Amino acid sequence: MRKPFRFKQFEVHQDRCAMKVGTDGVLLGAWTPLDRQPKNILDIGAGTGLIALMLAQRSLAETIDAIEIEEAAYEQCVENFEASPWADRLFCYHAGLDEMAEELEDPYELIVSNPPFYKSGSESGDKARDRARQNSALPFGELLFYVDQLLSPNGFFCSIIPCQEEAGFLDLARGFNLYPFKITRVKGNFESEVKRSLLVFSRTNQACEEELLVIEKQRHVYTEAYKELCRDFYLKL
Repeated sequence: MRKPFRFKQFEVHQDRCAMKVGTDGVLLGAWTPLDRQPKNILDIGAGTGLIALMLAQRSLAETIDAIEIEEAAYEQCVENFEASPWADRLFCYHAGLDEMAEELEDPYELIVSNPPFYKSGSESGDKARDRARQNSALPFGELLFYVDQLLSPNGFFCSIIPCQEEAGFLDLARGFNLYPFKITRVKGNFESEVKRSLLVFSRTNQACEEELLVIEKQRHVYTEAYKELCRDFYLKL
């Protein structure tokens, strides 16, 4: 059995999840702004539950819901939640976004998602992994359609996507009156190209803050900015 991934305050079992703990999820969980201390949070496509667990550690939110469509990942997410220090605030649902929207009682003040973004056609032979990776399972337009339905009027939506998809994603979001107010573009090192865009949206069209985050100075030598962002989570930072 694959060993769990251990963080400073919790651990993540991932042997039954198609998508393992990775840099994208850690970045989103650590970067998501929590200045307004949302009372309720939704993680769309929770996988192992990593992002929801990170937000539970960082926030005082009374309810942190997660939804996961893949059964094995859903079961493992539930187990990771139950084993954490915040089990009383974390809930995972084996459901689709349409079901979540139909049963919505209170809109969410914060929604996060590390969505699949590899286009279909690059099958690995592992159907669960392909579904978790390919945006044919959850197209960006469909994701934003349901975010619009599930997000409170003053709420925020945060996501991480490939940088080359950023312009198209922003155009789609505007169609749902969701506007970026902070974008952090991520490079692996100072010489590499920008690979990821961290985005936070609100329903207010305002000036957008843009910044750059570089992860490493050289292999396994991390920048101060990255260490500051992730030091509350990684054991060796």
